Amino acid sequence: MRMRARIDANQPALVKFIRKMGASFQHTHQISGALDGIIGYKGVDVRVEIKDPEQPPSRRKLTSPEIVTICAWKGRPPEIIETEDDVMALLKTLQSRDTA
Repeated sequence: MRMRARIDANQPALVKFIRKMGASFQHTHQISGALDGIIGYKGVDVRVEIKDPEQPPSRRKLTSPEIVTICAWKGRPPEIIETEDDVMALLKTLQSRDTA
């Protein structure tokens, strides 16, 4: 039986910020083998793994299941986000793809 999925302490605030910026966010951390969520913005979906910058680097490393999921996925690699600045940079990249 799978243990209850844990989220990083900053995840609720980052999800709220993502939505405030006009993007969609779908939680997927409850799905076995999935990353934390999917951001939808400007017609593009991006899988994301959220890490907490308040944790030491050793606690922010990808877990073995996360690495397996990332390596096995045939689509676009996920983004690792920790801060609102990371979210802004990702959304800016996605927006520039929309106008290209």
